[in-house]
Amino acid sequence: MDRLRSFLLVLAAFAIAGSGFAQSGSLTIESWRNDDLGIWQDLIIPAFNAQYPDIDVTFSPTAPTEYNAVLNSRLEANSAGDLITCRPFDLSLDLFDQGYLASLNDLPGMENFSDVARSAWVTDDGSDVFCVPMASVIHGFIYNRDIFEEAGVDEPETYTEFLSTLQVIQDAGYAPLVMGTTDQWEAATMGYQNIGPNFWNGEEGRRGLIEGTIGYDEGGFVEAFEALEAWRPYLPDGYQAMSYPDAQNFFTLGIGAIFPAGSWEIGVFRPLVDFEMGAFPPPPPAGQDTCYISDHTDIGLGMNANTDNPEAARLFLEWMTTQEFAELYANALPGFFPLADHAVTLEDPLAQTFLNWRNECESTIRSAYQILSRGTPNNENDLWNVSAQVLNGTLTPEEAGASVQRGLESWYAPQQD
Repeated sequence: MDRLRSFLLVLAAFAIAGSGFAQSGSLTIESWRNDDLGIWQDLIIPAFNAQYPDIDVTFSPTAPTEYNAVLNSRLEANSAGDLITCRPFDLSLDLFDQGYLASLNDLPGMENFSDVARSAWVTDDGSDVFCVPMASVIHGFIYNRDIFEEAGVDEPETYTEFLSTLQVIQDAGYAPLVMGTTDQWEAATMGYQNIGPNFWNGEEGRRGLIEGTIGYDEGGFVEAFEALEAWRPYLPDGYQAMSYPDAQNFFTLGIGAIFPAGSWEIGVFRPLVDFEMGAFPPPPPAGQDTCYISDHTDIGLGMNANTDNPEAARLFLEWMTTQEFAELYANALPGFFPLADHAVTLEDPLAQTFLNWRNECESTIRSAYQILSRGTPNNENDLWNVSAQVLNGTLTPEEAGASVQRGLESWYAPQQD
């Protein structure tokens, strides 16, 4: 009897040791977000360690411009960290296809993310998800409340009202829309992709491009170029030579009224403005009951398939699917929004305004980012170019749509049928 009792005590000791081992060890996180180092060290890792004190976590960022090359060399040498910060879409998909990122299909908590939230870190057939979605950025319009009050205008609710609002602001002596076209990308990212989902019906149109059932030269995609063209009279004088930093300065100095924005501007603008900012979502066409927002997947975290500490790595990733992490991260980085379906409250009122749009509108992502920019010409770069030309008056909306469609058809088989 004593021998049996001793045997059972030994088994219990092994079980306890095994349980402790699963919740101990060390983890290193690879990332390009070197500006986030303090947030991870001071907030995120201590919050995780409050629950898992025996797991030592190190956040080890690399300069953004060097991250891809450095990460790939470390993965090839089997010296990369345990957790890999994931860029959206093909760069991370390539890592998964090469066997460097583990499948997370069975990770508890992944059910908290919608198909749109997972879209940047899932295989083309949807069978494997390989990164936990961390955050997205949302597009809309940030405005100067003082100018709105002086001009006597309210936030527009339809696209027709939006154009009327721009005219009233211009008559009051201000530049209504603050954006330039010299860098091109903002014409597409904060212009075409901002307002476009309301014209191509969000995911319906985006998926249609991927499936080849609709093209850039028809329907809502041309209508979106037409809506973008209507901005031309309301941009600042000399906008064709205005860079993105120039536009940021122009708005923060209070010269212009409305900044076509990504939510990442919140943290940039906060310390620079001496006026109250407001925000409104891209207004849908008059009579359209559903509104759409570009809620674009931006950053995720995956597990190195060759980590020596998979139990601890999975615990960290599982913790990242919780409401605690979502609220902590979103408040640490105003304008970067959690992708899990938890209800969170943000301390920054402007960030909360952006986040509230998820309750009012349907979310989608930028049309060219999943699958469609793998070939030559690059679909995203094509959109940069033609969007700038539409705003500069050197291409008509119809010509812009036809040009992008020709480029896509030249290499993408579903658009060739």
